[in-house]
This record gives sequence, C-alpha cells and structure tokens, in this order.
Amino acid sequence: MSRRYIVEVEGVPASPSPISNAVVVGNTCWISGQLSVGQNGYIPGTAREEAEIAFGHVFRIAEAAGFAPADIVYVDLAFSDLGDLPEVNALYETLFEPGRRPARTIYEAARLPFGGKVKVQAIAAKG
Repeated sequence: MSRRYIVEVEGVPASPSPISNAVVVGNTCWISGQLSVGQNGYIPGTAREEAEIAFGHVFRIAEAAGFAPADIVYVDLAFSDLGDLPEVNALYETLFEPGRRPARTIYEAARLPFGGKVKVQAIAAKG
C-alpha cells in the first residue's frame, strides 16, 4: 500500500478554500493550483511576474514534500488571457532545462481567483 500524506508549507499562503498545498501518494506529489498571492492577499503584476510568484510557491511546496523542481513531470497553466502565453513561456524556459521540461496543459479560464492572470499547478514524481 502506498503511503499518503498532506503537505502544508509555511511561507506559502493558505488558500481560502478547503484544500491542501499538496498531497503525496507513494512517489508522486500532486501540487494544488498556485496564484500570485502573499501573506496579505493577491499580488497583481504582469503575467510573468504573477507566474514567477506562483512557480515559486510550486517549487517551495515540492521541496517541502521532498521533491526537487527537476522532479516536476507535469504542469497545468491556466490564463485569464491566453495572449499572455508568450510572456510566461519566456519565464518557463528559464525554469526548466531542455530535455527535462515537464509535460504541460495550457488553457484560458473565464476567470481566475482574485482576478489573477496565471494559475500554476503541478505533479512531481520520483523513480
């Protein structure tokens, strides 16, 4: 039977929704959607700036669960405006090295929480 546990990370703002930062089952870490938020709420910025903050949360959560950013195998990106994709792609290229880039889904959502521009969720796996 696989071990299952919840990951909550100090320094990553808690969601107002009843969710966990991540759930680890066996060698896989399922990281909840992250936005550009800080301890005092939503941090507005360009799509790239918001994605930097959201990816920072994703990486901190992965590391707290015992996974490295290089263990991320899947990324789900939701945009309030898909026109922001090139700006976030430029950031994405700096976060994941060629040959180790995760699989990815990209879509435009009618509305993201707090009026955000980008939401990032991910799956990390080992072995």
